Amino acid sequence: MTRTRIKICGITREQDLRDAVHAGADALGFVFYPKSPRHVTPQRFAALAAHLPPFVGAVALFVNATVDEVRAVVEAGPVALLQFHGDETPAECAAIAAAVQRPFMRAYRVKPDTDPSELLESESQYRAASAWFSSLLLDTWVDAYGGAGKVFDWSLIPKELAPRVVLSGGLSVHNVTGAVAQVRPFAVDISSGVEAAKGIKDARLIAAFVDAVRAQDATIESRAHHESQSEHRR
Repeated sequence: MTRTRIKICGITREQDLRDAVHAGADALGFVFYPKSPRHVTPQRFAALAAHLPPFVGAVALFVNATVDEVRAVVEAGPVALLQFHGDETPAECAAIAAAVQRPFMRAYRVKPDTDPSELLESESQYRAASAWFSSLLLDTWVDAYGGAGKVFDWSLIPKELAPRVVLSGGLSVHNVTGAVAQVRPFAVDISSGVEAAKGIKDARLIAAFVDAVRAQDATIESRAHHESQSEHRR
């Protein structure tokens, strides 16, 4: 069965971590950008990560961080994946990932005039630069770092790239069904869309978001099965 992976980003509290895990999240994001309202320190991350169960990965988000800053986080807790959200070049991402021995994904902020070929070229550059490269995370372009909480034009995502990307940017309980149906990404990433306030998650919204993704996965699988059966009868 097709299963869209789900990342809940911006975890700052133990209760929110537990709620996300209980709802069925595959990964939790922790923000190490001091200017973010969802910022956590390596020490706080260590305390939170102690409650992570097996097979739920911790994703560490950085904006123009140094190798030493990234290493401090990796040494503090079980980081499964790095997420670079600043101005890091392919070479800089590769160097940091190699230094701390962790895979990474690179945020690409999509503009209204972004050409689909640019997304493919970016993925190619990062993949060529490092064996530690995992995927692009597609977010909406704004003149700031971090998530924008706004949706971009999903039709700009090339069909051949979609199954490998993490889709972010303005996702919510109300639009994620359409996002999964249209894009069919490998994973979806949400932060502000499941919050009661900045850095404070809402357990009901998290559960509803996960349920919406799972329901759409089931719909896609059912439709594919029906089409396969129909084709078989011909």
